[in-house]
Amino acid sequence: MKIFVTRRLPDSVMARARGMGAELHDSDTALNDTDRAALLRDYDAVVCTLGDRFSADMFAGDPRCRLIANFGVGYNHIDADAAQAAGITVTNTPGVLTDATADLAMALMLMALRRAGEGERMVRADAWPGWTPTQMLGQTVTGRTLGIVGMGRIGQAMARRAHHGFGMQILYYNRSAKDLNFPAQRLDTVEDLAAQADVVAIHAPGGADTRHLFGAAAIAAMKPTGVLINTSRGDVVDEGALIEALESGAIYAAGLDVYEAEPAVPARLRALDNAVLLPHLGSATLEVREAMGNMALDNVEAFVAGRQVPNPV
Repeated sequence: MKIFVTRRLPDSVMARARGMGAELHDSDTALNDTDRAALLRDYDAVVCTLGDRFSADMFAGDPRCRLIANFGVGYNHIDADAAQAAGITVTNTPGVLTDATADLAMALMLMALRRAGEGERMVRADAWPGWTPTQMLGQTVTGRTLGIVGMGRIGQAMARRAHHGFGMQILYYNRSAKDLNFPAQRLDTVEDLAAQADVVAIHAPGGADTRHLFGAAAIAAMKPTGVLINTSRGDVVDEGALIEALESGAIYAAGLDVYEAEPAVPARLRALDNAVLLPHLGSATLEVREAMGNMALDNVEAFVAGRQVPNPV
């Protein structure tokens, strides 16, 4: 069995992969499309990450590969249907990054409502004139209404933090109703949720089915004091419509960890003081990234041993 790892992972994960006989692309730079397509012809199992795109055309012919073990929960960078048609199993790493991503979503919400990013930039620029009673007045967090788009593991984790920690009322939009251990009201459309929530947090999976799920109509429905948080995938939100709403003051602020064409972030978005922008840090703790890597390798080990992989998508 030939195994290839497409990106540098935490040291302990890399050591385990070497022990399994894997070949490693020990770099933070992604392979190009041609090299990734060649992996499917030359290796039995590939461990890939976000940004390692595997489009439908790469699965043409009779690829040798029979497993793509994705390092991450989201796998919209892999055409899973085309992989399945080619006889390739795709796995992911669910569960291990739930708390870390929910924590970061809370951080973005707090920063956006309290203008923390703007204030931090003021201090670093040596532009703070000193405390005054009316300086940089933000919004109170406690008691607000939080709307969750996508009430999966991460959405529920954020909702629990917001409800139990900050007394927030919870609304949610999801394709199906959820049996929850906290009070929450399900709404029929994202527009209904946008109109009623003070903060909207996006936790929906990426992919063609959810592209621009939170689009121009939903953004227009938000309150002028509304805040949008996105830690899922950038293309779930209509980024152009969001930028226009932030520039015009139609909504109060946004906190973003993901972008439609990342790592490219539009200059108009970067110029906005009412946008808190992070570089896709949702799962970025050492403990979580090690757990993700080990879960990906658990899938590879099961595959090599001829067992059912534990995390098929």
